[in-house]
Amino acid sequence: MLIAVVGLNHRTAPVEVREKLSFSGETLEGALLQLKSYPVIQGCAILSTCNRTEIYAATMEMDEGLNAIWDFLSRSSGADISQIKNFTYCHTLYDTIRHIFRVAAGLDSMLLGETQILGQVRTAYQQAVEYGTTNRVLNMLFQQAITIGKRVRTETGIDQNAVSTGYAAVELARTHLCSLDSRTVLLVGAGKISELTAKHLVANGVTSVIVSNRSFERAESLATQLDGKAVKFNEMYRYMEEADIVISCTAAAHCVVRAAEMCRVMERRNGRRIVMIDIAVPRDIETEVGNIEGITLYDIDDLKNIVGQNLEQRKKAAVIAEGIIEEELDEFMRWLGMQFVVPTITALKQWGEKIKQKELKRALNRLGDLSEHDRKVVGSLANSIVNQVLHLPVSKLKSYALTTEGHLYTEILQNLFDLEVAGQKPKKKTASHPKENLF
Repeated sequence: MLIAVVGLNHRTAPVEVREKLSFSGETLEGALLQLKSYPVIQGCAILSTCNRTEIYAATMEMDEGLNAIWDFLSRSSGADISQIKNFTYCHTLYDTIRHIFRVAAGLDSMLLGETQILGQVRTAYQQAVEYGTTNRVLNMLFQQAITIGKRVRTETGIDQNAVSTGYAAVELARTHLCSLDSRTVLLVGAGKISELTAKHLVANGVTSVIVSNRSFERAESLATQLDGKAVKFNEMYRYMEEADIVISCTAAAHCVVRAAEMCRVMERRNGRRIVMIDIAVPRDIETEVGNIEGITLYDIDDLKNIVGQNLEQRKKAAVIAEGIIEEELDEFMRWLGMQFVVPTITALKQWGEKIKQKELKRALNRLGDLSEHDRKVVGSLANSIVNQVLHLPVSKLKSYALTTEGHLYTEILQNLFDLEVAGQKPKKKTASHPKENLF
């Protein structure tokens, strides 16, 4: 059984291409069933997120299997295969296994060590199982990838340190408020950075989002995305009385949050603490605000320092994670190698048995009337010869199965003995086997 992955991600394709090759919950079932309908595809799964789409497939014929995936992507997107190849990557066999292990561990993500991808891999697998498109090899591959993803995070702590401004803001807010559950955040400004930061906060338990912006229409648009509330810019101080966290990131050339106003806000908060995060350059919040009792103020430099330190820690954890993956990769290759050679060994033994029976029948007919004892001796001799002839190639194939070249030796053996292997198409009886080189 051969496995392959064809995919695209944030490094190989812009968002306008990724969205054309994405599969949402509504279209995923039909896409999986369509891909599985190709006769050469024995099993398949689709991992589709905002940053990647990857098609995993198990097949007995690699070239034909890849052709089926390219055809499927072309039909799904309406683009020519040549266009799709400009934005996609392809891994087969050993490289496929390493790739999904690295994906599940967060080593292939835009944000090194991110946690979300592990859940996305798990969901992709569960959906493929639900729709009946996996097989034994893909089941084992995804189960092992999920296990490795958990192991990497447990043993390295790679996901424990913030490596983006948004994540750093979440860490800082959590530190000072103990928990983000049921907290309220006020956004001053409705730009991309404050939007992303707010989304991180919401994902970590914040339940109420208030957006204040000079353009009220923009505030309404962002509030709708976050299932929050938009307020006019001149009303922001009143709503700061309710907020636990304030994130400010406007394009103003001067401070928009003044210390004098924040003193009055804190008087009305009756001692409740507030975390204020100023991501703007130039800064939105007067530095004196940080001196007010009950206010913890961070600016962009505070966040960048944390991001830089934590990224270095994640890079060190990633080195350890790569070692874990290589260790697990060797184990999985041993298992997969045995799955691949067993049908070939069975076919080889059947080939030997067929020849033995044919020649034994011919010999017994020529020998004439033999006693039962003599017939058993001749039959035992035939068995012994066939077993000894096949012993070495079978033993060697089993040992090669534990290497990355195991599938190559298996194919060579199949061709040498012209074997018909269960689940595989009969080999063409020609002098050569030209195959289209897709890459």
